Amino acid sequence: MTVFVAFATVEGQTGKIARFVSDEVRSMGRDVSVLDVDETASADFSGVEHVVLAASVHERRHPRSFEAFIAASKEELQARRTMLLSVSLSAAFPEGIAEAEDYVVEMNMRTELSPDVTLLVPGAVQEGAYDYYAQQVLKQVVLRNREFDPAKVTEHEFTDWEAIRSELQAFLGGNV
Repeated sequence: MTVFVAFATVEGQTGKIARFVSDEVRSMGRDVSVLDVDETASADFSGVEHVVLAASVHERRHPRSFEAFIAASKEELQARRTMLLSVSLSAAFPEGIAEAEDYVVEMNMRTELSPDVTLLVPGAVQEGAYDYYAQQVLKQVVLRNREFDPAKVTEHEFTDWEAIRSELQAFLGGNV
């Protein structure tokens, strides 16, 4: 059976995560189909048993294209086991977990889909990905009072690759 990976990325980290997931699935000896929902919104679910949905959070929500894909594919998704990887900087810090959970709850309410498994995935700070306004939001809102100073580091990856691997193995019921 095929594992379907659908993702939306804004700065590139979720795309990197989707590639990691697809590589892990292949290493388990399974077929994988990958869809960037910003490139095409149509999907073929034939032969698909498991679906991994991955998207980043910006300004308190997942990309509209991602939510539109979920809403349009709701019946197909409900007929399969689904795993959501919700990528955010809030998930990188213990005091941000409740907020990261809220992003998922809000998306589930908008799309009327509750995935079987949800993993809050810490994102990354990307060099050159932010204009002045976004830099200020990052510093004064997202990372305020956190043990990380974006002024001292141009790039930093918070993503826990082993946690993704472990949860993916559990979701698919196999070992990598």
